Amino acid sequence: MVRRFAIATASVGLFTVSAIAATEYWVAKDAVSKQCEVVTKKPDGTLVIDLAKSTFKSEAEANDALKKMPSCKK
Repeated sequence: MVRRFAIATASVGLFTVSAIAATEYWVAKDAVSKQCEVVTKKPDGTLVIDLAKSTFKSEAEANDALKKMPSCKK
């Protein structure tokens, strides 16, 4: 019983950590409103345009990149 519990706990922990670590952020611009934003889904290139052409590991990094982009300054 203890062995099954340990295996189940380890499995859940493994999948949880990999899901959290897999989050990527993009800096994108809405094609209609022309507003820049940080998104977690890869921009499609038609309605939402990818500006940085790269991904960021954290939302803070993506926000810093957004602030430095000339096309996003108001």
